[in-house]
Amino acid sequence: MSRIVEGQTPLSAPVLAAYSYCETVTGQQARNFAYGIRLLPADKRQAMSALYAFSRRVDDIGDGTLEPWAKQSRLEETRALLGRIRDGGVEEDDTDPVAVALTDAARRFPLPLGGLDELIDGVLMDVKGETYETWDDLKVYCRCVAGAIGRLSLGVFGTDPAAPGAERASEYADTLGLALQLTNILRDVREDAGNARTYLPADDLAKFGCSAGFQGATPPAGSDFAGLVHFEVRRARTLFAEGYRLLPMLDRRSGACVAAMAGIYRRLLDRIERDPEAVLRGRVSLPGREKAYVAVRGLSGLDARNISRQAARRRP
Repeated sequence: MSRIVEGQTPLSAPVLAAYSYCETVTGQQARNFAYGIRLLPADKRQAMSALYAFSRRVDDIGDGTLEPWAKQSRLEETRALLGRIRDGGVEEDDTDPVAVALTDAARRFPLPLGGLDELIDGVLMDVKGETYETWDDLKVYCRCVAGAIGRLSLGVFGTDPAAPGAERASEYADTLGLALQLTNILRDVREDAGNARTYLPADDLAKFGCSAGFQGATPPAGSDFAGLVHFEVRRARTLFAEGYRLLPMLDRRSGACVAAMAGIYRRLLDRIERDPEAVLRGRVSLPGREKAYVAVRGLSGLDARNISRQAARRRP
């Protein structure tokens, strides 16, 4: 059994099965991400699923119950596997479907696989219990675990080299990853605190009287928790505005994918801004119908057209 993808050689049965496995993992474990990649043509959807499945494996090691030394060992084993993938050393009949799929994706698309090394570096920062004094410190972590994924995704999407500013596409993809990750950090402050993790910069926490952390469903006594959240929301909105400049550089369906994923997170940010303490009471999320609306809006190209008009007004 094989399937011909336009412009590509037929895919063998083992490779198709490997991609099917990765797409199942993505659909089950990445609801927000999955809404976006549904809008892609088959070959790009497969490649994005392979990237997600590998990234999920790395994240699961970091979030698992192993002792830190065992997590570090597993992460280095995963890094060695990435080296085999990079060198084309994984055969189609390998028993690891994620490795098979990612090897094929790297053959079909110009993936900067070093970004997955950066992801592993970022998860090692989690395992070692790193904390962040300033936003500049936190940006290093965010670039590892999210900005790198943005740059990897750009390898699948491709860009229009004739688009104004196309030489900065990788920078915009990285910035959009930072925006998504900061939104995640705001959404998960209570959950992360329960896992003894603090991501928000220590100087921001101190500024708003929140250095005691977030162990309960109410803010620390005497703190300006709403002020802290609104401060971080403004920072995330600035990152979104910069990162969205990527959209006009992408083809219609890739742009729709990015607009859908980013749009879902922007709406999460809106909800958090309206009710900051909601993130202490539980996980803030969007209903399926709202995610579907965002996906349709992305497919219409409305966001990309708006960004293009704004960019045109800024050019002399």
